[in-house]
Amino acid sequence: QVQLAESGGGLVQPGGSLRLSCAASGLIFSISDLGWYRQAPGKQRELVATITSGGMTNYGDSVKGRFTISRVNAKNTVYLQMNSLKPEDTATYYCNYRNCWGQGTQVTVSS
Repeated sequence: QVQLAESGGGLVQPGGSLRLSCAASGLIFSISDLGWYRQAPGKQRELVATITSGGMTNYGDSVKGRFTISRVNAKNTVYLQMNSLKPEDTATYYCNYRNCWGQGTQVTVSS
């Protein structure tokens, strides 16, 4: 049974940074492609970033140049470094593996 546990969300001022973590279990992490998605109130869930088992990355247009996805296979963890945060980045952020989702972590960008 795959389990994904996100952490690291919180309240941050515009222009600030946060790093989200997703600890995965129940899968062979080193050969798994994973991703981060987000959902704001009243909006559809959208792609933030994905990373393949080989380390290739892909980003949603709204976060390119500001967010970085990475992984540490020895820790079964994928990270999302978020810089230059904007109020429109406010959302619940979810870790994803195939059709599995974590419980989400809330990110609020506000002064």
